[in-house]
Amino acid sequence: MKKIIYLLILVSIFMQGQNNPAVIKGKIERISNFESKFISSRNIDVWLPDNYNKKKKYAVLYMHDGQMLFDAELTWNKQAWEVEEVISKLTNEKKIKEIIVVGIWNSGETRHNDYFPQKPFEKLTIFQQDSIYKLERSKGMKLFNGKVNSDNYLKFITQELKPYIDKKYNVYTKKEHTFIAGSSMGGLISMYAICEYPEIFGGAACISTHWTGIFQTENNPIPEKFLDYLKDNLPNPKTHSFYFDYGTEGIDAFYEPTQQKVDQLLKEKGYSTKNWLTKKYIGENHSEAAWQKRLHIPLIFLIKS
Repeated sequence: MKKIIYLLILVSIFMQGQNNPAVIKGKIERISNFESKFISSRNIDVWLPDNYNKKKKYAVLYMHDGQMLFDAELTWNKQAWEVEEVISKLTNEKKIKEIIVVGIWNSGETRHNDYFPQKPFEKLTIFQQDSIYKLERSKGMKLFNGKVNSDNYLKFITQELKPYIDKKYNVYTKKEHTFIAGSSMGGLISMYAICEYPEIFGGAACISTHWTGIFQTENNPIPEKFLDYLKDNLPNPKTHSFYFDYGTEGIDAFYEPTQQKVDQLLKEKGYSTKNWLTKKYIGENHSEAAWQKRLHIPLIFLIKS
């Protein structure tokens, strides 16, 4: 079954390349196959609100897994975050700042390589790294298709994509107005991004953060390496904000033990309810449908007007 799902994802990626997402609010401007010297080329979907006006400036929300954000008819599982609807409602109610969304597509087969935080991975022993590289997503299909490449993925965002967005669109460029968000592995890379580039990102929404890194909990050294990394690299709580959450069903059920340790660490590092929020959603699973229902919560917390 997992092999079939993975093939469907690859087919979906090809099919999505043919059409822009249909959105109820605002419009999508696609940058097809954005070229990079750091990672494989990929589509970027930039969402602009209905009232986008070049005479005023907007905050920017960078989101991973861009092909899953807007149009359920084009996704492999027929689910989407419906980002434009959530943001438009919040903006109209003046609950968040006016923003644009930069949806960064994942590459499909190298998603795990791009999203797995590299510095914590490199703190594993060589034996541990080799063992992890041998893991399979399903029979005959590797979890990693190459070496962990998240440092280059973040270089792509910060050195290539952000300068392009800053130049083409009328946006604020400083960290106070620049946010990053994602779910699952996208939650991990969002955490990593704000820690590696605190001068660029002011807030991160880490939704259903995949603290296990892989798909097993027994004899898994990865969560401790993430904690060690955070101890040394959390950004200044006076100028940065974090949102974390997790459900209790499916693979989300594995996240709470590590998330509780992360929460304790945040307290020790000076984070408070002003700049950090962790939520537990009982009965919610690991899916776009679940994340769509609660997307408004991190948006209000991080980007409140």
